[in-house]
Amino acid sequence: MTNNKMRFNSKTLIKLPAMALTTVMALTLGACQQNKFTVEGTVDGAQDSVLYLQSLALSGAEVIDSVKLEAGGAFCLHGDAPEAPEFYVLRIADQIINISIDSTETVTVRAKYPNMAANYEVEGSENCQTIRTLALKQQDLQRRAIALEQAPLPRQTVKDSLQRMIDAYKQDVTNNYIFKNPAKASSYFALFQTLGPWLIFDPKNNAADIKVFAAVATSWDTYYPGAQRGQNLHNITIEGMKNMKRLQAMGSGQIDESIVVESGVLELQLPDSHGQLRTLTELKGQVVLLDFHSFQIDKSPQRILMLRDLYNKYHEQGLQIYQVSLDADEHFWRQMTMQLPWICVRDESGQSAVKYNVQAVPEFFLIDRQNQLQKRSTQISDLEQEIRKLLNPTR
Repeated sequence: MTNNKMRFNSKTLIKLPAMALTTVMALTLGACQQNKFTVEGTVDGAQDSVLYLQSLALSGAEVIDSVKLEAGGAFCLHGDAPEAPEFYVLRIADQIINISIDSTETVTVRAKYPNMAANYEVEGSENCQTIRTLALKQQDLQRRAIALEQAPLPRQTVKDSLQRMIDAYKQDVTNNYIFKNPAKASSYFALFQTLGPWLIFDPKNNAADIKVFAAVATSWDTYYPGAQRGQNLHNITIEGMKNMKRLQAMGSGQIDESIVVESGVLELQLPDSHGQLRTLTELKGQVVLLDFHSFQIDKSPQRILMLRDLYNKYHEQGLQIYQVSLDADEHFWRQMTMQLPWICVRDESGQSAVKYNVQAVPEFFLIDRQNQLQKRSTQISDLEQEIRKLLNPTR
């Protein structure tokens, strides 16, 4: 005996009776399982596909378990139990099912592939059931928004209708889900739902949305003191409050299109894919196409081809493109811009879009050689012709 702890070696274990050895193994296995959670169930129609269980921690996404599905589609996946609510996805290719885990529970999911993101049921977790409801609501909002964008309506009518649609969605989710149970993992999940590349709740620029974030942050402080996600909510809320004060000091932040020709450029300073800060004022002497973009929109490839054609034609004459990406996924953005010849920057905060009153992407502006903001997209009927005019103003 040393320090009241018995030392076992291989010979000691061999001398144990078989029943005693079995008991030790069972107790060890049981202790291990007590620190695990389980996600089990079936995915119909996905034979030979690999199903991944992926964690979505603040530090980044990580695959923690996987299985190749057989004919019946049955699966049983495990992960280490979190100390506070955490978020995970079941993934096959681009189809995902969002779930949350509080501790060591077992969650059962029954899904049908290939549209398992919308076609699934979940048992064993009230939070996961609410997340399913919220995910389906978000998918419906996305479908209605796309249908509206494709409708043959005036642009302003589309924008107004879309805003009413978003406002109604936020009111429903805020009153019927978040404020009813702000400490729930499903409420945290709702805060970060997106419409395309945009957060539905905007804690950077919307005072009402900041209050929603604050409500969840306060509840998480109470129920999960010290949790990273609670601290994350606090940081977002505080930053949002600071930003609102800055915006109020700046005024409305909107650009009056009727006087835009007389306005100077609104400075941007954003990092490119190499981490170098790039500004608009450094481009004085060139004609600049300031382009707000998201590589996740449906017609992004066609738009990039159009921009490449303009760049190839006019870059040597003095045209530069300063493209601001509003994509949430930095890795995806880096991949998409790796081969592009113009200036590609990314604005995770969306502040550049606020400065230029960008309501939807794609959106673009033209800046002349004197670094003066000349026109935005709504004032341009022929982009190439306008670029030529700015490149050769005397012709």
